Amino acid sequence: MSDWAPVFISVVLFILLSPGLLFQIPGKCRLVEFGNFQTSAISILLHAVIFFAVIAIFLIAIGVHMYLGS
Repeated sequence: MSDWAPVFISVVLFILLSPGLLFQIPGKCRLVEFGNFQTSAISILLHAVIFFAVIAIFLIAIGVHMYLGS
């Protein structure tokens, strides 16, 4: 059986944490901007750190597993 949790969680977090898609930290004018579809180098770095922290929490600390099939 294959564990699909890392794949599923990574894809969902990648979509949700793409800078400028839903939100951007830091924004160009404010600390947090929503749905502006723009990005900067510091925003990419900060979103990558947040992605790594959340994926580590879900996969290592909590130990989420998802098995498909019978």
